[in-house]
Amino acid sequence: MALTPQQQAEIDAQRSASATTRRPTVPALEEILYQALPVLDRGFVRVIDYMGDDAAVVQAARVSYGRGTKKVSEDRGLIHYLLRHRHSTPFEMCEIKFHVKLPIFVARQWIRHRTANVNEYSARYSVLDNEFYIPAPEQLAAQSVANRQGRGDVLEGAEAQRVLTLLREDAARSYAHYEEMLNEREDGSRPDEGRQGLARELARMNLSLNFYTQWYWKTDLHNLLHFLSLRADPHAQYEIRVYAERMLDVVAKWVPITHEAFVQHRLHAVTLSAAAMAAVKRMLAGETVTAENSGLGKREWAELQAELARKES
Repeated sequence: MALTPQQQAEIDAQRSASATTRRPTVPALEEILYQALPVLDRGFVRVIDYMGDDAAVVQAARVSYGRGTKKVSEDRGLIHYLLRHRHSTPFEMCEIKFHVKLPIFVARQWIRHRTANVNEYSARYSVLDNEFYIPAPEQLAAQSVANRQGRGDVLEGAEAQRVLTLLREDAARSYAHYEEMLNEREDGSRPDEGRQGLARELARMNLSLNFYTQWYWKTDLHNLLHFLSLRADPHAQYEIRVYAERMLDVVAKWVPITHEAFVQHRLHAVTLSAAAMAAVKRMLAGETVTAENSGLGKREWAELQAELARKES
């Protein structure tokens, strides 16, 4: 992750300021407020603002007038109950706003979650930075033969080096052409003062999807947990999963009891269909259940076997 001196100075200025408030605050989250938490080679996640904490979830569920007089153990039990039974509105009382720097192709996956307020860096208004994502060698994988949207074996040797070379050369070439069409550099200077240059909103179409963009992303805790349940899952694409994992660390600092309940009842839980549950009951009763007599389709049977093996390991 690379921050310019100006960007770091802005963050330092934000982190040095403080204000008194009657609102509940979370010391662990205050410690990382505004700080750029690195993701991938040049990306980051920053917490810009937040509202509420674990007590706010409990307060909303009980509709109490204040912070409440219940013991922490009772609050923990209630939050676990709410998550276990998929109650949503108490968690909607907490909100958080992130500043995220991410590759464009990751942003296009991310924006599919239509439950947040988003404001993205405008390439119609400003010139994009010359920053693009290059995967680490261990992330250069071939197409999976079993999964159309997954990865297979990691590329090695000359093939891997060729891919890295192509990615770097293509990104460098497209940005050079982008600057040439604009007749404008990152610093605002014009190489050819006698030429007007193409409009920014048109020149940007030349850039590849591995270039970095930035946005502010504000959501409530309920919808954030739904996002994390999908994107922090091991099956999610690596490049978006690492952002989700970084945000999950933030959730652990912000609402530790909710994080604990989420990991237990959602992230590491398994949902079974009625047919799969019937098959498991037969197994527990000592019956030999096979793919042929389970009543499950081939894919669901394989998924059930994978989940049972994972939980036993």
